[in-house]
Amino acid sequence: MTSSARIVDDIRRRITSGALAPGDRVPSTRRITQEWGVAMATASKALAALAQEGLVRPVPGVGTVVAGPPAGRGGGAAGPRPGGLTRARIVRAALAIADAEGLATLTMRRVATDLGTSTMALYRHVPGKAELVHLMSEEVFGEHPMKTGPLPGWRPQLTYAAGWLWKMYTRHPWMAQAMATLTRPTAAPQAMRYTEWVLRALSGQGLSPSEMLHIHLTLFGHVQGLATTLELENRARQDTGMTPEEWMASNEPRAEAVQASGEYPILGALFARDDFDLDLETLFAFGVERILDGVAVLISRKNSAT
Repeated sequence: MTSSARIVDDIRRRITSGALAPGDRVPSTRRITQEWGVAMATASKALAALAQEGLVRPVPGVGTVVAGPPAGRGGGAAGPRPGGLTRARIVRAALAIADAEGLATLTMRRVATDLGTSTMALYRHVPGKAELVHLMSEEVFGEHPMKTGPLPGWRPQLTYAAGWLWKMYTRHPWMAQAMATLTRPTAAPQAMRYTEWVLRALSGQGLSPSEMLHIHLTLFGHVQGLATTLELENRARQDTGMTPEEWMASNEPRAEAVQASGEYPILGALFARDDFDLDLETLFAFGVERILDGVAVLISRKNSAT
């Protein structure tokens, strides 16, 4: 029996015995690599086989969960799914995988298995994973078009743009990795509409083209940097089964021991007040406001010099 088949058998047995109930998370790809000592590709193949049987399904932001009781399925493969294979179907299937389990688990083989077809069939529509991720990113950028009506001034416009981008990342945390490169951008019409929107908000403020682009990339980089934490948190939750609050509670004794050493008096005094709650939404909003404060100073200086 191959490694992936053994993993499928083990997880299927947990589901049929009731050890894993409908809605329960099944082991993530990372957990499978640790528990069974296999490669990531083998772990992905096993989860894909379980999904094809209809035993599990991806849930965005949660991971792969038990879909329901397997009665009547007989443990056999589900076979090809109805409907012709198209680029749009491939992209939708890939989005479901990435939203639920992250970009690291996405492979052409995994998508093909979820669609009940061969990997080679996918290559007739998409040349490879890099292009598939590009198509997925474009799909996400086009999901919710930005406002076309006027907003009162450049600052409310940039605040809106940053919030729009942040919401996109919270819906699809894997996008932080997909959009990680700023120095080697790819021509992407949907993503470029966002850039055009931001640059239009900055036009007419006396800024040079270079300054406008730097403001855009600074704001984008702030959102991008925080968004990487979203995917890391999703991965940590899948691997440990613990919420951030549960993880902090489990590590509290160690943190208290470090603070008790007296080597970090300022940090210890801040945490002793117990009024700081690490929240990504708060960090996002704080960072945007401080960046825009700096932009306001720059615009003021430029206008006063003319």
